Amino acid sequence: MACRISELVLECADPERLAVFWGEVLGYVEVGREADGSIEIGPPGTGFGGPLPTLVLSPNSGPRNGWRRLHIDVSATDRDQDAELERLLALGARPADVGQTGEEDWHVLADPEGNEFCLLRRRVDPV
Repeated sequence: MACRISELVLECADPERLAVFWGEVLGYVEVGREADGSIEIGPPGTGFGGPLPTLVLSPNSGPRNGWRRLHIDVSATDRDQDAELERLLALGARPADVGQTGEEDWHVLADPEGNEFCLLRRRVDPV
């Protein structure tokens, strides 16, 4: 038996704001809150332990030091990359420059707190 990713934790200054943003991006809903202010979002009807990992937005008001070693890649399920890019920008994402050449077939974006993520070209089937 192997492990699988059950949740991803993203430290942030404003868990409420990022829970709304990532909930809209991923089609996730709130599945739990912790006393420390963390908000967990996940697929509707499944939450933690389901086939997809949940995302925990954990409060941290400390300064961000350097480049994050882990980032999220997303792929559209029901539209092409250009349409999904337009939707993500309307939700509050913004283009990010991490040294890409311009030849990539993905877009590097930042969420409302500046966490980089990539929008890949290839569509995936919804789960």
